[in-house]
Formats: sequence, C-alpha cells, structure tokens
Amino acid sequence: MRRRNGGRTLRGARAAPRRARDVGSVTAETALVLPVLVVVVAVLIWGLMAACARIECVDAARAGARAAARSEPRAAVLAAARRVAPRGARVALAREGDLVRVRVEAALPGVGELTVRVGGEAVALAEETVGR
Repeated sequence: MRRRNGGRTLRGARAAPRRARDVGSVTAETALVLPVLVVVVAVLIWGLMAACARIECVDAARAGARAAARSEPRAAVLAAARRVAPRGARVALAREGDLVRVRVEAALPGVGELTVRVGGEAVALAEETVGR
C-alpha cells in the first residue's frame, strides 16, 4: 500500500514486487565467484612464498661465499649459509681454482606435483689469491 504525500513515498510503503526469476541470483553468483577468488588468493600467496624463499636462498649463498672467501673453516661457512637459508635447505660448497662457489636449494611446500625447488648461487674470489 503506497501513500503519497506531495509526490513522496511515506515510510511503511511496500516496494514493487520482485520477479520470481531474480530471486536467488546473487546467491548463485556468489557461490560461483567465491571459490575462484579463494584459488586466486592462494596462488598469489604461494607465489609470494616462492619469491621470498628464492631471495633467502640467494642471501644465504652470498653469506656462505663471503665466509668461504675469508678462508673460514668449512663448518663455519656452512653454518653462516644455514643461518640465513630457509628451513630444510641444502647447502653445497665447492672450490674451483681461485673461486669459491656456494649453492643453496630449498623445497617450497606445495601439493603433490606443485612442490617446487628454489635456489641461489654465489661465487667469490678467495682472499688468499688476491695480489698473487
């Protein structure tokens, strides 16, 4: 029941009836879009985790290469790299002539085949070889 007072609708007036086919359309659209949004957010978070793990691996390799270039013992070099590396990372140390090479690899958690390995590598000139 609508009451008009100078062209304005008064409170308590009924709205026009909705069409039967429009009822529930918002719920159906939300039910379709919400899972897609959840998957997109999960992929973005996973990508951010992969980028952060990669940066940590590169930083760990650089820390290990600096320690190896200073002729520190192998255990100290590996400890320096592991302090910065992601949890569970593998650290490899190699000497190639005047150069020391440190490689750090870590597994990024994922579901099944989505498990990815990220890594970083750094090379430094051994200090005892400088000036020869």
